[in-house]
Amino acid sequence: MTKLIRFIASVFIAVFAVSALTACAPAAKDMSAYAAVIDVRTAEEWASGHLDGAVNIDIKSASFAAEIDQLDHAANYIVYCRSGNRAGQAIDYMKNAGFTGELINAGSVADASSMTGMKVVQ
Repeated sequence: MTKLIRFIASVFIAVFAVSALTACAPAAKDMSAYAAVIDVRTAEEWASGHLDGAVNIDIKSASFAAEIDQLDHAANYIVYCRSGNRAGQAIDYMKNAGFTGELINAGSVADASSMTGMKVVQ
């Protein structure tokens, strides 16, 4: 009888632990609210893997400002890079350029993939 109680308790604990971990997983954003997901890394970084459907606007490129300025300033955007640093710089530029929509720093490629539900492709 004691073995049966231990077994039932173990199963209960395992089920509870798995359901608790699943509940902690972040839900992907509703992408219909965003005009684009922007990868601000270099072309070489982009080629090593990027989010499927993202656009590459290299923050280090001489054409960065011109490419960003062509975007709808009232739309919402998700921006990512390798660590979130350049994405933050790009968002600062966008705010200073008059963008009024929601601008989200999604951090790294992996973080952005988790946030958006978009797959990493090459």
